[in-house]
Amino acid sequence: MRNRLTLVLALTATVLAGCQTWGPTWSEVTGRRFHVATMNTSPILINLIDGNGAFPSAPGAPIWIEPGRHRMTVTAVPLSAGWAGGTDLVEFELLAEPCKRYYIVARFENPLGPSFAPVIDEIETIAGCQVVAPATK
Repeated sequence: MRNRLTLVLALTATVLAGCQTWGPTWSEVTGRRFHVATMNTSPILINLIDGNGAFPSAPGAPIWIEPGRHRMTVTAVPLSAGWAGGTDLVEFELLAEPCKRYYIVARFENPLGPSFAPVIDEIETIAGCQVVAPATK
């Protein structure tokens, strides 16, 4: 029994050591709309950030990222209710500032087409996040 407990604790420590840790400073990105009354916009689905996917949160929930420059690949929810096809996959670059949450939406050229441009709908400050100055040598 003691060996089994030791094995479980060792495996747990190994798994937790490989997890992403977040300090007092982070940024967030979400595909939810902040301003829902804006015409020809829809939520987005974030497929990749810097080539990585499979985010552990539900669609639309904020995704934690390190502050800095990130390459994102997104797709949008179609505006037309009867639209059978998908929308375009779009890549864009985001410069995330520390302690900021970015609401990114799709702005469609035409409400009947698949083409859109990702735009920042709103930027808000994250409560409880602390901007930490870089260490000096």
